[in-house]
Amino acid sequence: MLDIKRIRENLQEVNQALQKRDPNLSVDAIIEIDASRRQLLQEEEALRSQRNELTKEIGQLKKEGQNTDQIQQDTKAIADKIKSLDDRKSLLEKDQQVLLLDLPNTPHPETPVGSDESDNVELYTWGDEFKKRCSDTVLPHWEVGANLDILDPERGVKVAQSRFTLMKGPGAQLERALINFMLDLHTGQGYTEVLPPFLVNADSMIGTGQLPKFESDMFRCRDDALYLTPTAEVPVTNLYREEILNDADLPIHMTAYTPCFRREAGAPGKDTRGLIRQHQFNKVELVKLVRPEDSESEHLKLREDAERVLQQLELPYRVIELCTGDIGFSAARCYDLEVWMPSQKVYREISSCSNFLDFQARRASIKYRNKETGKPAFVHTINGSGLAVGRTVAAILENYQLNDQEVVIPQVLLPYFKNGIKSLRVQNECTVR
Repeated sequence: MLDIKRIRENLQEVNQALQKRDPNLSVDAIIEIDASRRQLLQEEEALRSQRNELTKEIGQLKKEGQNTDQIQQDTKAIADKIKSLDDRKSLLEKDQQVLLLDLPNTPHPETPVGSDESDNVELYTWGDEFKKRCSDTVLPHWEVGANLDILDPERGVKVAQSRFTLMKGPGAQLERALINFMLDLHTGQGYTEVLPPFLVNADSMIGTGQLPKFESDMFRCRDDALYLTPTAEVPVTNLYREEILNDADLPIHMTAYTPCFRREAGAPGKDTRGLIRQHQFNKVELVKLVRPEDSESEHLKLREDAERVLQQLELPYRVIELCTGDIGFSAARCYDLEVWMPSQKVYREISSCSNFLDFQARRASIKYRNKETGKPAFVHTINGSGLAVGRTVAAILENYQLNDQEVVIPQVLLPYFKNGIKSLRVQNECTVR
C-alpha cells in the first residue's frame, strides 16, 4: 500500500510513477477523498474545541447557581454534529482504503520503462555450453514424460479438472528430490526453513497484495473464510503481520516449500499441455524481511541464491529485468529467471525475484524499531521462487534428454535417489547407467 502522506505531499511524482505502469492510473480520486476527509476532521476538531469550552462554562455556571439548560442543549447539538461528521469521515476513510488497496506499487526509479513483456531487458545468460547436451530433436517434456510413464494428465483431470497433472513413480520421486535439494541448498545459504499452513485468511492475502485485486484467481474454501495459498510468499511474509521487530532481528531470511493453487492459467489456448501452467504446483520460496537501506543488496543476493539452484542443476537460463508495464502488482523492481526449454528453443520463466520496498509491510503492518531514531518504521519485503518445482522438472526432462526413451538425472540430485539410480528410462524403469 502506498503511504497517503507521500501521495499528498508528492502528488505529481506519484502519478507520474504510476503512469509508467499504466497511463490510466492516477491517485487523483484518492486525493479528493483525502481532502474531504481532512476538511471534515478540521470541522470536527473545531466543534470539539467549542464543546470543551461550553463544558467548562456549564461547570462555572453551576458553581454560581445559574441555569444551564440552554447551554446544555447547545452542547448536545454540537455533540450530534460531531457524531454526524465522524460517521461521514469513517465512510470516506473506508472509500479511501478501498482505493489504496486497489492501487499497485510505484516502480523503482531504475526499473526499465515499458508497456509489456516485449520491453523487458535481458541482463545476461548462463550455461550456454550446456545447450549442446541436447540433440536437435528434443521432445517436449509432456511427450517424453508420457513415454517414461511418469506424467499422467488424463488421470489428473479425472480426479480434479483440466490443468491438474498426476506425477507417478520416478516422476513423483524427481519432484520430491528437487524439493529436498532446494531446501537443503537454501538452508545452507542461511535461510531458516519454515513449514507454514497451506490455507490462509483474508488478512494474509491482503497483506501481500493478492486481495482484493486478484480474488478471482484464488481458490477459496466454501465453508471457511480461508484461501488455498497461491504461493508461500503469503503465509511466510504474514508470519510477522502486525508486529514490531527489534532492529537486531533483521534481516530475516526464510525458505518454505508449499503446494500452490491458482485459477489463473495464462492466456486462453497457451501452455495447455505440460507442467508450465497448472492450477496446482509445488514451489520452494525465498522470503526476506530487511532494513530499508539494505533492500537493494538483499534483493540482488536473493536473486543469486535462486540462480544457484539452476547452476547446480546445470540448466541454461537467462536473467531479465521486468519493465514497468510487466512487473507484478506489489513489486517495485523484479528480476525473472528464465530456463532454457530446448523443445521450443525459448526461455521460460522459472522464478520471479521481487523487491516490494515497504508496500507489503504497510498493508500487513510489519515494522521494526529503528535503532537510530528509536521509532517504529516499516521493513522492506523481498521474495522469489527458489524454484518453481514443476517447471524445473519440465526443464530437466528436456535438457537432460538422451533420446525419447531416457532422461539422465542431474548429478546433484543423485543422492536423493535410492539404489544408484542415474537415469529415467522408458517402461517406468529406473536403471543404473
